[in-house]
Formats: sequence, structure tokens, C-alpha cells
Amino acid sequence: MKKWVCLLIGILLVSLLASGCGKQVPPAAPKSPEAKKLSLAMLKLTSSAPLFIGIEKGFFKEQGIDLDVQWFEAAHPIAVATASNKVDIGATGITASLFNMVSGGQKLSIVADKGREQKGYSSSAVLVTTDLYQSGVRSIEQLKGKRVGITQTGSTFHYMIGRLLEAKGLSLKDIELVPLGKLSSLMASLESKQVDAVILNEPNITKVEKAGYGKVLVQVGDVIDYQTSGLFFSPNLTQDKDAAVRFLKGYIKSSRYYYDAALVKENGKLVPGKNFDEVVQIIAKYTGAPVEDIKIGLPYMDRDGKLLSQDIAVQIDWYLKNKMIEKAVDAKQVADTALFEEALRQVK
Repeated sequence: MKKWVCLLIGILLVSLLASGCGKQVPPAAPKSPEAKKLSLAMLKLTSSAPLFIGIEKGFFKEQGIDLDVQWFEAAHPIAVATASNKVDIGATGITASLFNMVSGGQKLSIVADKGREQKGYSSSAVLVTTDLYQSGVRSIEQLKGKRVGITQTGSTFHYMIGRLLEAKGLSLKDIELVPLGKLSSLMASLESKQVDAVILNEPNITKVEKAGYGKVLVQVGDVIDYQTSGLFFSPNLTQDKDAAVRFLKGYIKSSRYYYDAALVKENGKLVPGKNFDEVVQIIAKYTGAPVEDIKIGLPYMDRDGKLLSQDIAVQIDWYLKNKMIEKAVDAKQVADTALFEEALRQVK
């Protein structure tokens, strides 16, 4: 009797095992990437929008990146902190001081876009006093002999006015440059007519025109393509390929979210995307700027966050020619998009 019971149990076990062999085992759930903490230095500017979005929407956390945000008050200290490995990622303007750091032996890699001047988008512009505009000053050529306000020597504004003049056959020697430091000082000097023209960015351009004391002479992006700011990686982060690529994958997703909400055009005109109001609110939360100001001051960025790499060499040549860089710098020492390209290949 025992033999028959044992035989029956054996047959049942074989049958159960056989019936299970044909079934597919469900795949294991994908592992979440190992958490990595990275420090990020930036300014409370609208051009940091993709970073704000990535933090707020959790796009960096999806990649296992925990960002420690460190707020700065000026561009140059961000570059210094990044080059010295005090922070992993810097997000700020590309200036002569940055290129001088590299020429002096410090290592810093610009890896992605964080704002540029682009034809058809309002970002930075030259404004003249309303009186001059009404008297017939309507072109860059007519700035010859005039006082033009900028923030400081070697700044992005210095570069812009120099390039605009050269595009019209003039040079910086044909105007009187007046470094005024703060944007508020530029606006006050234009209003009081202590200068004839200034360079400003949005939303200050619209504020000045609404106030009635200045008129746009030319939009910078309508004359030159210009990579005004970027994302920088520290020497340590460039060696940590896994963390760097994961961060950039989150940034690419954030850049697309920003572009589709704020920069899409229909029939040549900007139209708000479906997430426009959300994006504006996120920017307002991180910058403290009024919502209405943000709506008129959304800067152009590449949809993927791709750096305009060829412009870095153009900038270096210009600063060197104008004696704002001490010695020549190889653009490949500064702009390195290999990690970005790898991240872009991995993003669907």
C-alpha cells in the first residue's frame, strides 16, 4: 500500500513540475540606480529653469541623483568652485574670466547648454534712450561715438556689444564703454540719460519699454548665435562617468519639458505649451520673481540641452583678440560634450 502511495505522489510531483516548465518566468523589476549625491552651484535666474524643473519634477531623482543645491550671488565664484572640486556642477555664464582660469591651468568642462541668443527669440537686446530713437537712431552703426553701458569688462554684455559692432564694420574703439556693474544701474543710467545705450536682458527689456525711457535697437540673437551660459562639470565629476551621464539624462528630460512648455512656435509666434503655467510657477518658486515678469523673460535653450560647441572657439578667439584672455586656449580643453552625447544616446 505504501509503495502505491509513494508512486502516486511521485507521479503528481512530476506532472506539476512538467506543467510549470512551459511557463515564462516574469522578468525581475529593473533595479533603481544607486543613489549618488552631487552638489550643484547656480544663480536664481530664469535661465536655470531646466534645473528647477528637474528638481521639482523628480527627473534627477529618477536617475538616482540627489542634488545638493548651493546658491551663489555671482558667476565667477561658481566657475572657481567647480574647477576646484568644491562643487560637482556649476551653472552660469561663460565669460573671459572662465577662459583665463583654464589658460592658467585649472580644469573645467562645459558640457551642456543653459541659455543662448537665438534668432527669433527675445533674450538680450541693445536699447537706446527714447529721445535718440525718436531722433532717428535705429541701427548699430549709429552708436558710433555714443556712450554704451555694460555690466563689467569681460562680461557677456561686453562680448555682445563687441560682436554686434563688428558685424556692422565697427569696433569697440568706436564707442565709449561704461561699466556700471548692476543691471539696475544700467536701467537707471539709461533713464537719466547718463548713457546713450545699454544691453539688457528680459524681463528688463520689456520693463524699460513699458516705462517709456528706452527703445530696442536690435535683438542680439537676430545678429549672432551666442552660447551665453552653460553647465560645467568639475574635474572629479568628469571622471565619474556613471554619475555624470545619469545627471545629464535627467537634465535632457528637464530641458525637453521646458522647451515644450515655453519655446514652441506656431506660424512664427511663441505659443504656451500645455505645461506653460506649471513651468512659470516652478521658476517663480525658485527665483522669487513675479509670474508676469517670468512670462516675458523665458530664454531660449536647445530642446535637448545641447551645447553650441563651435561657438566656444569663436568666443575664445574674440576675447584673445581683445586682450581679455592672457594666452590662447584650446576650445577642446573647455567644451567637452562626450558625456552629454552618451546621455543623449540613452534617453528615449
